[in-house]
Amino acid sequence: MIDAVPLDAVPIDAVPARDAPAGQADASLAELTARRRGRIRRYLFARPRVMDVLVMLCYLVLVTPTAVESIADGDWPVALLLAAAGPVLLFRRTRPVLVAAAVASLELSATFLHPWGSNVSAGLWFSLYSVALVRTRRFTVAALALTTAPLVLLYFTLAVGPLDGRLPDMAVSSPENFQLVASIAAAISITLSNVIAAGIGISVRQRREHEHEIAAWAARARQLGSVTERNRIAREMHDVVAHSLTVMISLSDGAAVVVRKDPGRAAGVLAELSRTGRTALADMRSVLGVLRDDAGAAGHAPREPLVAGGNLTKLLEGFRTAGLPLHYTHTGPSLPADAAFQLTVYRIVQESLTNVLRYGRALSRVDVHILRDGSRVTIDVVDDGRGTVDSAATAGGAPASPGTGQGIAGMRERARIYAGTVHAGRSGDGGWRVHAELNCHEEPEDTEDTSDTATQTRGHSGRQTTDSRSAGR
Repeated sequence: MIDAVPLDAVPIDAVPARDAPAGQADASLAELTARRRGRIRRYLFARPRVMDVLVMLCYLVLVTPTAVESIADGDWPVALLLAAAGPVLLFRRTRPVLVAAAVASLELSATFLHPWGSNVSAGLWFSLYSVALVRTRRFTVAALALTTAPLVLLYFTLAVGPLDGRLPDMAVSSPENFQLVASIAAAISITLSNVIAAGIGISVRQRREHEHEIAAWAARARQLGSVTERNRIAREMHDVVAHSLTVMISLSDGAAVVVRKDPGRAAGVLAELSRTGRTALADMRSVLGVLRDDAGAAGHAPREPLVAGGNLTKLLEGFRTAGLPLHYTHTGPSLPADAAFQLTVYRIVQESLTNVLRYGRALSRVDVHILRDGSRVTIDVVDDGRGTVDSAATAGGAPASPGTGQGIAGMRERARIYAGTVHAGRSGDGGWRVHAELNCHEEPEDTEDTSDTATQTRGHSGRQTTDSRSAGR
């Protein structure tokens, strides 16, 4: 059950969703809700005081026949009591419980003085409706019982109790026990009208709470989507920047060493350094382009995955140029044509080799093996170096690297998109091993050229040889 809202804190017709942050989702829901209202309802909803005055006038119109009849009979106090209940209703938004108590007392007194009046409980309709809007259902039911029971008891005593003489004598023209039947009918009518008024208030409150829950859900979904997109961009930025800077640093260090001994080779290293920087700049523009509001305009990056399938070879060549003794093996059919899946494989291989280049020590061999077996793709990157990604410090106690561990976390996030896993840790020979398993939804083509394919590429000191075990490759 929803907790009670402070009576003097919030207008009845504008109870806010406290757990929903202000944002675009709230504005959109408010617009949809406003469209469902007609022109008159929108006008009154925007001007609650005008609505309060209309409620007071409506009440005065309903009780006018009783007031006129009591004045004609000389019962001026009845008209004054009914007239006093009108201004009290102006405070039904800020003090609904007090207004309900005051109106119930005034109408009970007016009914006691003039029991045969019509619509004597009209004030309770509006006050109980207001109570139901801001208080819990249990509280509303209790208020309904407390305000209705005295009127029912009054009509009972007027019919069969010591006050039975207050009802008009219609024995001549009415059947027997008419006063008892009329009193019971009046009590039932008052009870049902009050129940209906409170029920309408409860229904309106529930509808507004439902709208607030939808607004809160929309705001949370929007916030979750924003966080997910920020994480995706951060993951892409990390992969691009960490890989590119690591390779560029290694290339620049290598160029500084070989420039005196072999200027021709140094020129090749510098060319690879320039290519790596240009590739990183293009990737960064593609990632940041989606942040623009006008990303679909000409000259801006398209909202589509980076093309990675044909770049895997260039990626491996760049690492070889940076000094990694890289051995690459692909077994089974080619990767699926899905660009997003190819990019996931590309980023996992890229991050794994970047960690090897950054942390590996005394490397003599780095193996990259991609295996596709049906819908499962397995990636293994194994090195025989002494460095590890999770090394906290070097032998001298200094930090091993400025790494933050986001690389492995990013690989795992990518793998989860394809119901996969990534495990990173020590290999059997003391090196480091990254093992990733992904599940693609595309079945491989059943052809003779791709059913049993193994392509191996080896590179040592900038030299490479390629062996193909399939005539189709």
